[in-house]
Amino acid sequence: MVKKDLKKSSPKLTKIKAGKVKNNKFIAVIKSTAKKFKLPKPPKFLTKPLFAIGRYFKGAWIELRQVRWPNRRSAWSLTLAVILFTAFFFTLIVLLDAGFKELFNIILK
Repeated sequence: MVKKDLKKSSPKLTKIKAGKVKNNKFIAVIKSTAKKFKLPKPPKFLTKPLFAIGRYFKGAWIELRQVRWPNRRSAWSLTLAVILFTAFFFTLIVLLDAGFKELFNIILK
């Protein structure tokens, strides 16, 4: 275990300065005297698409949280309705296709 020498480490000092008055409320401006190391900024053409993808997934997650999900019974009833409509229209299209095929065979003979 490494022990830090407390006398050598300098504490982070904070200064509070008077700020602006907004909506009849006083806003304090807090400044830190500790030096901050700034990293070089990467080019925008590299970071802009990454931020856009991140914003997309964040927005999608927010939308998913707002969805009112159905309970099990209504989910099954909606699934059954989709299956019945699909079967009905499948049968209708097959019958129309067979009818038009016979009609064209009669016309072309």
